[in-house]
Amino acid sequence: MGQNPKDWKTYDEFAYGIDTNRLPPTNAFAGSSHRIAFDDGRKLELAFQEDKVQWSDGKDSAADKVEVIEVGPDTFFIEIIFSGRPKEAETLILNVSRRRALSIYSKVREREDAVGEPQVAQIFRPGIVEGGAVSGPVPAESRDLIGLRAHFTYSPNHVYEHTYLSSQRYAWQCLVGVQRGHGDVDLTTTYKFDEDQYIFTFREFKIAVASTFFYNFKDMRSTGKFLGITGDGRIQNSPAGAFIRKASMTYYLPGQEPV
Repeated sequence: MGQNPKDWKTYDEFAYGIDTNRLPPTNAFAGSSHRIAFDDGRKLELAFQEDKVQWSDGKDSAADKVEVIEVGPDTFFIEIIFSGRPKEAETLILNVSRRRALSIYSKVREREDAVGEPQVAQIFRPGIVEGGAVSGPVPAESRDLIGLRAHFTYSPNHVYEHTYLSSQRYAWQCLVGVQRGHGDVDLTTTYKFDEDQYIFTFREFKIAVASTFFYNFKDMRSTGKFLGITGDGRIQNSPAGAFIRKASMTYYLPGQEPV
């Protein structure tokens, strides 16, 4: 990995305050239990308290800190912060009425295990919440954001522009904040969860950080988190959230669409 540009900010330097415009957490799940069956055969049992969740996936179990945010009607962004696995984190998107689920599992790898790739990897698992009828679309990878340019205001000191280039990459630049003038192109994965609802993830090359965001284009709100390595080598799981403004859209001629 080459040297970063002069004055390139570390993860903790840009992340400070980036949760200012984040939606507040809810205790709506306290006292409830849910069992999720994923398409790849994994099963996850969850029993919620106010700020903790007892989880079990058949191989491992623990009681860990959890954050639950309502990001749409009956739709929740759930972040499990593993005390015993600081280099890993699981984000769950659940629609409890349609019983659809998507897990995004992020893991900070050793640098030698990620040569030529971003150091933080992500695993995506669609699934269902057991116990009732399932309806609505299956969460699936989507090309819908390709061509969109949008601005994200995380705080008065954090404004970023995203340009969604293809199904695999996006470009970002900082318009306001400590990273002003900085930008890059990073690897992405986008899932459509429901109408006007997307999960957008990216994995950076220059620093060890990956992110998971839920976009609600009806409310124009973004809710998410970063998992990565700080400038002094610590693992940090940071909440984030923004107001979204769509700036422009690029349309491609048939046969000339990006990958």
